[in-house]
Amino acid sequence: MRIRDSRAGGIGRILPLWTVVAASLAACGGGGDGPSAPPPPVNALPAGVLQQSVTTFPATTATTTTATEAATQDLLTGGLGMDALKGAAPAFADPNHPTALELRRAALHSNYRGLVDFSVAGGFGTFYGPNLDASGADTGGQGLFPGREYLATLDDGTGRKQVVMAVQVPDSFDTAHPCIVLGPSSGSRGVYGAIASSAEWALRHDCAVALTDAGKGIGLHDLGDDTVNRIDGTRATRTEAGALAQFAADIAESARAAFNALLPNRFALKHAHSQQNPEKDWGSDTLAAARYAFFALNDRFGTADNPVPFTPDNTIVIAGSVSNGGAAVLRAAELDTTGLIDGVVAGEPVTEMPTTAGYGVAFNGAPVSSFGRTLADYTTYGNIYQPCAALAADASLGAEVSFFNFLNNPLLAFQGLPAKAEARCTSLAAKGLVSGATTAERAADALARLRAYGWTTEHDTMHNSYWGAGNGPILSAMYPVAYGRFSVVDNVCGTSFAAVNPLDGTVVPASAVNKASSFATANGTANGSPVTPVYDDSQGGPRAWQFAVSTSTGSADFGLDTALCQRALVTGVDPVTGGLLTASTRPTAAQSAAVRSGIAEVTVSGDLHAKPTIVVAGRSDALVPVNHNARAYAAFNRAIEGSASRLSYIEVTNGQHFDGFIPLFSGYDTRFIPLHVYFNEAMDRMFAHLRNGAPLPPSQVVRTTPRGGTPGAAPALAAANIPPISADPAAGDRIGFTGTTLNVPQ
Repeated sequence: MRIRDSRAGGIGRILPLWTVVAASLAACGGGGDGPSAPPPPVNALPAGVLQQSVTTFPATTATTTTATEAATQDLLTGGLGMDALKGAAPAFADPNHPTALELRRAALHSNYRGLVDFSVAGGFGTFYGPNLDASGADTGGQGLFPGREYLATLDDGTGRKQVVMAVQVPDSFDTAHPCIVLGPSSGSRGVYGAIASSAEWALRHDCAVALTDAGKGIGLHDLGDDTVNRIDGTRATRTEAGALAQFAADIAESARAAFNALLPNRFALKHAHSQQNPEKDWGSDTLAAARYAFFALNDRFGTADNPVPFTPDNTIVIAGSVSNGGAAVLRAAELDTTGLIDGVVAGEPVTEMPTTAGYGVAFNGAPVSSFGRTLADYTTYGNIYQPCAALAADASLGAEVSFFNFLNNPLLAFQGLPAKAEARCTSLAAKGLVSGATTAERAADALARLRAYGWTTEHDTMHNSYWGAGNGPILSAMYPVAYGRFSVVDNVCGTSFAAVNPLDGTVVPASAVNKASSFATANGTANGSPVTPVYDDSQGGPRAWQFAVSTSTGSADFGLDTALCQRALVTGVDPVTGGLLTASTRPTAAQSAAVRSGIAEVTVSGDLHAKPTIVVAGRSDALVPVNHNARAYAAFNRAIEGSASRLSYIEVTNGQHFDGFIPLFSGYDTRFIPLHVYFNEAMDRMFAHLRNGAPLPPSQVVRTTPRGGTPGAAPALAAANIPPISADPAAGDRIGFTGTTLNVPQ
């Protein structure tokens, strides 16, 4: 039993009953034969946590890009500051052997630019950015935050689970009104993956932030030379790294040698090949980071007389992050039955729904027929149809936004993509997976199938760029392997990961420089930095997915055979024949059963224990479609919690998943607003609610206005483009319920 307390931390703080009883007894002059006083508190590391380092960063701007001392860095920007974040990546004094601090600085730079629109015209420095204060006003400074960074790892006792956590405690931490933000990384990123979202907001508001890779991160094991990333990002052999390895494949030396002889120059990736199914622990890992954050705060500010000044009873804790990080904070809140988390903000969360029963989604008054599918389900389905659908008339907005345009340039040197997309349509038709006599008809049918599977007309023009950037092939190659807990040597569906020749997709050794900088340049997926998915069964020999030739068709159709195999892993059914997999099919029934078992481990419960929660999603998000994720979760939560639910759902028009694409892909700037603006506003609203009792905003559609203009040169983002979340939205903007069916207006 607990009662409310209004001390430091504001409205809604809760004290354990024993604390109240002890205080009452003391006030009465003693306790007689009553309960004995609890033992004095001790600030101890949480179970399973091994602290690696504590570093003080005084927030001095680096005088050179090759400076390596901690004194030239800060918590948020690595000493780069606002202006340098807009520019090129910082250089290394020795590119073959960058230091840990050089890698940290470069990782902060790349993670910032990977998550937000870093252009001035897009709003960086005006509507968001490290230079702003808590009110959103420009400080005129570079956004440097001095403080201490605590780095630790979490293991479950097996020695195989390696979760990295970094708690940043700014010197400006408000000890009178303590607060912690939990920031698990987005995507498959490393420990600094939420630096531009969770950390920036936290530090600007004088809060500590608990970052974690949640078992993902930059763990690239080169099976050829047996080198790995250490926790600090530097490279070493697996033997040299030992317990400090970010990740090393759990294979015997004989198995590694045999695999190298068959498939040389391959890599194992932490997220895909840890054999931990890390997604099942994203919630518990986030809670572990929270407990480590309390240890760090008490280490920083505790005294001999008061060794544990900060506890969940007097400290506001907001679990706030985006994408996979958004999923992690929701799952942490679902697991939190002790009141550790006070509020949740989930941006574009990847919610793995366990069922479609008991709730529904309606849009513009009509029921949505396909909703609540898992990531593996809709990703492997989309990976089959998106390259063909991209040729449909309704999917095109012209060359400026076509993946055929931005990928068919000298920088990336991917050649002949339109012909390969047409070949995909032809191969699908030959297998009876699309209908139509012409490419145009087949592409239209493929697009119609995507719409029927839960994507919307909002996403029609997004399939080309999202799939063309590799999201479908990358996620389809990684996630089923992770769910099935397969080893890298299992070579599931004949898929591996390697560096490739950009001209023909053949496997090449990864350069020493690229491996050395991978902690800073990679994002935890096979995004080409330095490895990409390779289809080993491609006719003519292994090729990167862009160049793969299917054996069954003899066609350069982006390796349809492999995409179909990955789909079968998730469904247990041959997507062409409709027959169940067996012990002799490829993949096997046992492999599919392992994948489906792993998917079941990662699904949400929908029970947030009545915690105040804001979910923000972009309606145009084709990677994490709202019907399968944000909309579905909001409805499922209502079905589970009923009137006790305190979830507010904010759906933003003209918002999509990758703000970092806006300044990179011509045409994105004219069409999309930065969704990051609304993550920050949701954090502001949650903070005001927890500290001052301000009401949460009602569920609503926020109607934004694109910048328009010329693709690649859109006018600067203005306040009129991004109206605030309303405290009293118009009737036509309100999102409501009919029973447990979520009703979203047009």
